[in-house]
Amino acid sequence: MTENRVVSKKGPVVAIDGPAGTGKSSTAKRLSKELGFIHVDTGAMYRSVALAALDKQIVTPEILRVEGDLDSAIEKKVVALAKEIQIEFRYDDNRTPTNRVIANGLDVTDRIRSPEVSLAASKTSAFPGVRTALLGMQRSLGCTGKTILEGRDIGTVIFPDAEIKFFLTANVEERAKRRLSEMELSGQDTPSFEEVKQQISERDHADSSRATAPLMKADDAIEIDTSKYTLDEVVAKMKKIVQDRLA
Repeated sequence: MTENRVVSKKGPVVAIDGPAGTGKSSTAKRLSKELGFIHVDTGAMYRSVALAALDKQIVTPEILRVEGDLDSAIEKKVVALAKEIQIEFRYDDNRTPTNRVIANGLDVTDRIRSPEVSLAASKTSAFPGVRTALLGMQRSLGCTGKTILEGRDIGTVIFPDAEIKFFLTANVEERAKRRLSEMELSGQDTPSFEEVKQQISERDHADSSRATAPLMKADDAIEIDTSKYTLDEVVAKMKKIVQDRLA
């Protein structure tokens, strides 16, 4: 595990932040491919830790349904998991999604997108020890060259010195449609539209109100409402901004 230490950047960093379902992953994948940048999905890293906690029954669906923070005994075990987990990203042009998430040698790309893992990730990522454990790994991955990182605190915590920062938004209805579409494509059992809307609202509240690294827009971030544009338009808009800035 890489410790939280200063790592020199070997190329420019593009930070993409925003709430769940605003198109961060889709945009980052397309943008990285068109620009020839490395794509680092930090949200997938927190989801991988949450999935590991669920698999080991450190966190259970019953516990997640209880309002409030998880207790200190659970926190200690989850932090230990975060310190030991090995995460990497592999590009596979023959599969959808093409950016595969490998945790401890297993492909967890589809499993980490379930509503249960989403809720678990929101709660476990609030633990300072989890964020500290993954911070060094995230910065190391981001410093390897020209990189695009997406998440909820890239421009504010992970890379406050990023050359370009974006903050994506979208209305709840549009985000719920996108999340349902993701689930259907991955073959998951899909809840109702209203249930997904409720889950997104709960995730927004948890992400924005947590004490450690809450979801927020960096002062120098460029905000884009993706519900007003197609994916092609969003990518084209961001690509031009990056090219102009780096020129």
